[in-house]
Amino acid sequence: MNSSRPYLVRALYEWIVDNDCTPHMLVNSEFRSVQVPKGFASDGQIVLNVSPSAVRHLHMDNDAVSFEGRFGGVAHTLYVPIGAILGVYARENGQGMVFDLESPVLEEDEVVLDGHDDDLPPDGGRPQRPAGRPSLKVVK
Repeated sequence: MNSSRPYLVRALYEWIVDNDCTPHMLVNSEFRSVQVPKGFASDGQIVLNVSPSAVRHLHMDNDAVSFEGRFGGVAHTLYVPIGAILGVYARENGQGMVFDLESPVLEEDEVVLDGHDDDLPPDGGRPQRPAGRPSLKVVK
């Protein structure tokens, strides 16, 4: 079965916009293939305003979200794989959803560079979840 995350991201985005709120995405800026302005990330995360008035050429599909946005007055093209999206919420009231961490899937032609498997978790490839309650850090 396909991942439900891309469907939930699109649905939350539409729901937030339909309610005249500002959709924000919390993104893991260190996730493989993420293209976001590095100088604006903090602690490996970045919050993106993806409202229709803030972005151009917004495209959401089952693989990624891409758009053009301005940071510090400079235009950037952003590319966010679906697995890098940690949450979607409304700026005005915080309503939305936070997702579980997802590890990037290696392509068949990718290999472990050091040749060691000791970095893999003992459960067969899923990363260990941090202990304690999950939290959402809003970066302004």
